Amino acid sequence: MRVYADHAATTKLHKGVLEAMIPVLEEDYGNPSSVHRLGQEAAGILSMAREQIAISLGCTPRELTFTGGGTEADLQAILSGTRAGAAQGRRHVITTAFEHHAVLKPMQKLRREGFDVTFLPVPEDGILQPLEVEKAIRPDTCFVSVMLANNEIGTIQPIREIAEICRSRQILFHTDAVQAVGHIPVDLKELGVDYLSASAHKFGGPKGIGFLYTRQGAFLSSVMEGGEQERGKRAGTENVPGAVGMAKALEISTEHLAEGQKYVSGLRDRLAKGLLQIPGTRINGSMAEGRRVPGNVNVTISGVEAATMLILLDSKGICASAGAACMAGATEPSHVLAAIGLSPEDVSSSLRFSLGADNTEEEVDYIIDVVREQTARLRR
Repeated sequence: MRVYADHAATTKLHKGVLEAMIPVLEEDYGNPSSVHRLGQEAAGILSMAREQIAISLGCTPRELTFTGGGTEADLQAILSGTRAGAAQGRRHVITTAFEHHAVLKPMQKLRREGFDVTFLPVPEDGILQPLEVEKAIRPDTCFVSVMLANNEIGTIQPIREIAEICRSRQILFHTDAVQAVGHIPVDLKELGVDYLSASAHKFGGPKGIGFLYTRQGAFLSSVMEGGEQERGKRAGTENVPGAVGMAKALEISTEHLAEGQKYVSGLRDRLAKGLLQIPGTRINGSMAEGRRVPGNVNVTISGVEAATMLILLDSKGICASAGAACMAGATEPSHVLAAIGLSPEDVSSSLRFSLGADNTEEEVDYIIDVVREQTARLRR
């Protein structure tokens, strides 16, 4: 049996996405910046894709900037917010200790450039309390970034409450929603954030494209210099087929969101319950209702080296991970698990299973049986 349980790393295309992209690749291949008919047809297709994404998220098309993915969108939000703050003499930034490296590394660079960056600790349940953000705010705070859903342990943060705090202090607020969009409800009017970043391949769209939402009136600077594409905020010829695929994937995801959440959450709970029957296991991060994305199960199996377990799982046809795919091959342990208080030994004994709507109960039971079998083998 082959089981894909690494949806947090990437997802396969939703049915219908490739079909939506093929005509753009084969027939409507013009450059949307060209003035001739083929170019303007491509521009119209790009505009329709932007409108469809805006409808799915509850914002206006002009508030969306297409990017090369979530990492670029994170960077553009961070540089925009901090540049706006620096222009006012405010150079204090707040984020959390368990953000994705697409946020952490730009923050570390800002610190080297003279910004004062506060990395808030995260409690054991993996949910940051809004009060902690409020307590960290100073008169010179200009920008806050807190992810909507954690990429390793799947916990969902109280973004609306944090956004309200930041708005009341006139502080720009960004959320990395790469692991959330297409998996849980995301209504930009309700969230109240200034910036939100997402990536298509995390919700059944193609790789190589994402978007940055920027609330109307919030400052946005370009990190890609060159042409005047994306209203002068992102140079480079637009990826029209990618935008069409992303719009279609988001439309499909949001159309079936409620039933998908219910089904995948059921699989997640079944997997967690089965793994917890293995002695010496624990689930990392809160499992409270509504506080975890549907498919995430991050489990520590004491006495088992995760790297070895992954090889054994792969030999049995199971695709899983030990953390963020972008950090594969890195020598340092998971900063996310360390941030919520796990010991180095427990960090090295932790696995992430991330399920999707294509998984079945039979596959979940197979994962449980194989993990149980291989845990006993490794402990012997």
